[in-house]
Amino acid sequence: MASENPRVAIVGGGPAGLMAAEALGAAGIEVHVFDRMPSVGRRFLMAGKGGLNITHSEPYAAFLDRYGERRERIAPLLGTFGPQAIRQWMHGLGVDSFVGSSGRVFPAGMRAAPLLRAWQHRLRQTGVRFHVRHRWAGLEKAPGGPYRLVFETPDGTTRVDADAVVFALGGGSWSKLGSDGRWVGDLAALGVPIMPLRPANCGFDVAWSPYFRERFAGQPVKNVALAFAGQTGSQYRRGEIIITADGIEGGAVYALSAPLRNAIERDGYAELFLDLLPEYTLERVAGETSHPRGSRSLSSHLQSRLGLKGVKVALLHERLSRADLLDSDKLAQGIKALPLRLIAPRPLDEAISSAGGVSFEALDEGLMLRAMPGVFCAGEMLDWEAPTGGYLLSACLASGLTAGKAATSWLRRATMES
Repeated sequence: MASENPRVAIVGGGPAGLMAAEALGAAGIEVHVFDRMPSVGRRFLMAGKGGLNITHSEPYAAFLDRYGERRERIAPLLGTFGPQAIRQWMHGLGVDSFVGSSGRVFPAGMRAAPLLRAWQHRLRQTGVRFHVRHRWAGLEKAPGGPYRLVFETPDGTTRVDADAVVFALGGGSWSKLGSDGRWVGDLAALGVPIMPLRPANCGFDVAWSPYFRERFAGQPVKNVALAFAGQTGSQYRRGEIIITADGIEGGAVYALSAPLRNAIERDGYAELFLDLLPEYTLERVAGETSHPRGSRSLSSHLQSRLGLKGVKVALLHERLSRADLLDSDKLAQGIKALPLRLIAPRPLDEAISSAGGVSFEALDEGLMLRAMPGVFCAGEMLDWEAPTGGYLLSACLASGLTAGKAATSWLRRATMES
C-alpha cells in the first residue's frame, strides 16, 4: 500500500540508479538517491577517463548478440532504450555524440564529467535529492506499510522509510569506486535468489617462465588474433593483448572472457590459440619458415622473412619446444596458432565488470522482485554480462529506465488501490 505522496529510495548512484531516478522524478514522484561514496557516478567517471564509450552503432541484431546467454532477457530492456535512444537522450542533455572508427559511440569531447553534471542538474530540477556517504545496511518492513532501509553514515546509523525501493548497487568489481558486492549477502539473507559474482572482462593467469615474466611483463602484443573453441562454438577476435606478470589482458582477451572463464570453471584450464600474423596465411608463413636461413639466428631469420621480433618471437620461445622451433612446419603452425594455457581468471576486484547477481527468474518484466512487491533491481547487480564497447553502459541505462518506469506504474496502482 503506497501513501498519497509516495517516496522512492534508490540505492546506488551509478548509471542505472540515476536513470531510474530520472524516470521517477519525471513522473512527479519524490525520489531520494543514496550512495556510499562521497559523490554519485564515481564509476561512470572512471569509465570515461579514457573516453566515455556509452553505446555502439553496430547493427542491432549483432548488438543484442553481445549479451550472450542473457540476450533474451536484455533485449526487452534495450527495446525501449537502445543505442539510438541513448544518443537522443544525451542530445537532450546538451551533449552531442559521435561514432568512432570502431563503431563505438562517444559523447562529444569524449569526457564523462560534462554529461554527468548536466544529468545531475536535470535530476535536481525534477526534485531528486542525493544523499552521499550512505552505505546500505539492511531492509525492513516498516510498521503499517512501506519499507524501511537502514544506512550506515559518518554520523551513525539512520533509517529511511520508502513506498518503493530501487536497488542499483553495481556488481562486485571496482570496490574502491563503490561496487564491492557486499549487498549479495544482505539480499540473499532476505531470500533473494542470487548467482555467485564472477569476474568478467578480465585478464587471465598463464604460468610464464621467470625469464619471460621479468623481461616482457607490461609489453603489448599488437595486431594478433585470438581463437578459442568452446562449448558454444569457436570464437575469434583480432586486436591487441598485454603481457602481465601473471598472464594476459587487453581488449581482445576481454571479448572472450566469458567462454574462457566458463571453460576454466568446467575443465580447470582454457586453451587459447594466438595467431601472431593474422594477415598471413599458414601457407605463406610455412614458405617463409622453410626458407634456408644459413648462418643467421632464428630470431634474425623470423624478423627478416616475416617481420616477427621482440615479444612475438619471445612468445614462440616461451611456448614451443626447441625441436618445434627447428622444425619449419611446426614453427609455422606455432606462429599461426600458438597455444596459451589459461589457468585462472584474475580476481574479481581486478575485473572491469562482473557476471552473476540477482537472478532474472526472481524478477518480473519490470525488474520487480516477485517475492517483494515494490522492490526493484537494476544495472550490473542483475545476472548478465557483456563485453566492453558500450554494451555494459547501454544495458545499465536501459535496465534503470525499465525499473524506474515500472516502479512509477506500481506506485500509481498501489495508490489507487489504497
